[in-house]
Amino acid sequence: MTLLALPLRSRPLFIGGVLLLGFGCDKKPAPEAAPTASAAAAVDSAPKEGPLKVAFAYVGPVGDAGWTFAHDRGRKEAEAAFAGKVKTSFVENVPEAADAERVIRDMVEQGNTLIFGTTFGYMEPMLKVAADSKNVKLEHATGYKTAENLRIYDSRTYEGAYLAGVIAGAMTKTKTLGVVGSIPIPEVIRNIDSFTLGAQSVNPGIKTKVVWVGKWFDPPKETDAAQALLDQGADVLMQNTDSSAVLQTAEKAGKMAFGWDSDMSKFGPKAHLASAVINWAPYYKKAIKDALEGTWKVEQTWWGVKEGAIDLVNISDQVPAATKAKVEEIKQGLRDGTFTIWKGPIVDQAGKEVLKAGEVGETKMLLGINFYVKGVEGKLTGK
Repeated sequence: MTLLALPLRSRPLFIGGVLLLGFGCDKKPAPEAAPTASAAAAVDSAPKEGPLKVAFAYVGPVGDAGWTFAHDRGRKEAEAAFAGKVKTSFVENVPEAADAERVIRDMVEQGNTLIFGTTFGYMEPMLKVAADSKNVKLEHATGYKTAENLRIYDSRTYEGAYLAGVIAGAMTKTKTLGVVGSIPIPEVIRNIDSFTLGAQSVNPGIKTKVVWVGKWFDPPKETDAAQALLDQGADVLMQNTDSSAVLQTAEKAGKMAFGWDSDMSKFGPKAHLASAVINWAPYYKKAIKDALEGTWKVEQTWWGVKEGAIDLVNISDQVPAATKAKVEEIKQGLRDGTFTIWKGPIVDQAGKEVLKAGEVGETKMLLGINFYVKGVEGKLTGK
């Protein structure tokens, strides 16, 4: 691995999210929408000589223990899988702003012909670069817009959130859960709702409180938000932010919490119930293989437990055996299609029916969720 010789940014602005079919900027994110149809024609692929040069733009630091750490782990695994055939590089702390376009253009100028942008806020900059660099293949995580040489990918993080909820519902004593949220976009709302649904499947009386921090990675704010939730009676915490601060706060308070995006157990071994992790390696291997073999084409990928992209790992010994067995049963159901998380009856926090009994939430609905389910308290203001 080589690190691109580009200036780093120590504190990015984060706006972004996750979506696709198949995990934050100084402006409000565009609303998520259903993906467009896959392009029919494959884009011209691998370089004629030398290894395929692949670059990754990261929104946070590789040491965040969460989102960016997971992406970088996937990059390393993919590079190892194609040893000698690819050469990867990355730039961390790339803001979700105009500067992202400059960084991605620099990647093109340095000869990279496959480029991954790993956060929602890179969507518009990547579209601009794609229009001017038709010989380069671009991959955007969590977006919804494509071009003839730009495709999109994501992970079904809500599946990990639901599995965590099942454990939370079994472990809470106060029947009050807490979630530290980043940005109120469909990806994050979907995770909060799924966490709550998982908990309510075990304990229907569960309620979930949410505190928004307005960023993806800001350990001090995440700490304050976690403490605020504990002060409101929450005894089990989840997060949709990128650092280990929430788990560490729970550890100090003698409460319980989950790791997010990667295994965070070492940051709070007593508090840690499990970690909902993303494994980006399967997709990065697929994308590089497509580029090397000349089969790369515009498409949308949204992978989860079934494809090995999402898992709940390192479940604590505190968790009852029956609950662990339930989690494994749900995982198997997600793999073989016999279990569906978003299946009615489901109502929103105002009591309005959003899915009738037996009705399954379609992809379009999931990608555009803008409501809390019954049991989640507060307003979707992000404040």
